[in-house]
Amino acid sequence: MRALRCFQICCITLLFSQICISANDLQGHPVILVPGDGGSQIEGRLDKPTAVHYVCSKKTDYWFSLWLNMELLVPIVIDCWVDNMKLTYDNITRTTSNNLGVDIRIPDFGNSTSVEWIDPSKASAGNYFATIAESILKFGYERNVSLRGAPYDFRKAPNELQDYFVNTKALVEDTYSRTNGQKIIFITHSMGSPMILYFLNHQTQEWKNKYIKSWISLAGCWAGTIKALKVYAQGDNLGVRVLSETALREQQRTSPSLSWLMPSSMQWSPEEVMVQTSSRNYTIQDYQEFFLDIDFPLGYDMWQDTHPLVHELTAPGVEIHCIFGTGVDTAERLVYTKSTPLGKATIIMGDGDGTVNVRSLAACSKWVNEQSQPVYVQAFPKRDHMAVLYVIISLSNFAFVTSRFIYLTL
Repeated sequence: MRALRCFQICCITLLFSQICISANDLQGHPVILVPGDGGSQIEGRLDKPTAVHYVCSKKTDYWFSLWLNMELLVPIVIDCWVDNMKLTYDNITRTTSNNLGVDIRIPDFGNSTSVEWIDPSKASAGNYFATIAESILKFGYERNVSLRGAPYDFRKAPNELQDYFVNTKALVEDTYSRTNGQKIIFITHSMGSPMILYFLNHQTQEWKNKYIKSWISLAGCWAGTIKALKVYAQGDNLGVRVLSETALREQQRTSPSLSWLMPSSMQWSPEEVMVQTSSRNYTIQDYQEFFLDIDFPLGYDMWQDTHPLVHELTAPGVEIHCIFGTGVDTAERLVYTKSTPLGKATIIMGDGDGTVNVRSLAACSKWVNEQSQPVYVQAFPKRDHMAVLYVIISLSNFAFVTSRFIYLTL
C-alpha cells in the first residue's frame, strides 16, 4: 500500500487542492454525498384515523419535517413521532409499510442540501455533510451540478429501495452529463457505504469504468455492529437523556435497516459470545432465539431478508479509499444479570469508533487482493463515528491529475 503523509492543519478549507483538470476549467471530479443511518431528512403528511395522544395531530394539509425535528424529540410528543415513523412488516410480502394514514417522503433527492443539514432549521445538532460541502464549494464546485446528494429512507434496507438505486444511477449519469463527462466521486458515511456497495455490485464493470472515478468511504459499517443488538434489546435515546429508550425502541425495531446492521458471520465467529444472560449466551448462530427472547420474532424475518444483501462483501470494482476511526470504546458484548436480554445491560467495550466495531470498519481491507482497482485503507486513532467526517481529505490521485497521495487531518 502506498505510504501516507499526514499533516496537521487548523482549517478545513483545504479539502481539495485547486488544480484544473479539463479544458473548461473544472477543478475536480463531481461529488455525490451519500448519508448513513439517520442522515437523510424525512417529511410526513398525515390523514390518520386515530392518534396516540391528544397532543398528536391526526391530519395535516401540508408536508412537515419528521426527521430531524428537535421539537418532536421531547417527552410525550415523542410518542407522536414514534407512531408516525414506525413501519409495519408483512412477513408474507417481506416488505414494510408506513402506519395507516402516514405518507412519507425524502425531500430534495439530487441536491446536496438534503444531506448537508438533516434538520431543515439548520440547528447545530443537524449539521451532517454541511462543513464538507462548504469546503468543496470554495473551490469552484456548484450545488446541483458538481456537488450532489443522494438521500434515502434510512429505515429501510436495500431490498426495499430499488427505486432509490434506479434514481441513484440516473443521478450519476446526469451529473456526468452536467459536468461534461467528468467521472463521479462518491463520498459515503456509515450505512451509506454498504448501501453504495450494494448499488455498485449491481452495475456492470463497463458502467463503473465509464462513470465512477473513485469512492471515499467514511466509517463504513461493512459487517454490522454490536450496537444493533443493543438497540433491539434496549433501544437508543438518540443522545437525548430525557427520552425513554424503551419508547424509541418501539420505532427502531420496526426498521429493516437495523436488522441489516446486525453483526455478520464474515467478521464474528460462531463461538464468540455477543450477548450474555444468567441463563444462556447468544452467538452469531442464535439470532432466532435472540429475537424470540426479546419478544420480537419479526426481527428474525427481517434479518433473513436483509443479511444476504452484501454479506459476502463482493469487491466494488472501483477505486476506494476506506477511512475510519479507531481507539474509541465500542460495545463488544452485552451482559445481562437476568435471564432475558431486555433493558439495561452491562456493556463490555472493545475497539472501534464508538458506534461500529473495528473489525467491521476494516472489513474493506479484504478488497486489496480481490480487485484490480486501488484499495486504500487508513485508520485514524481516537476519531469517533461522526468525528471522522472532519478528517479533511485531499486525495489528489482520485480527485485531480497528480501523482501525490496526501491526507490532511484536523
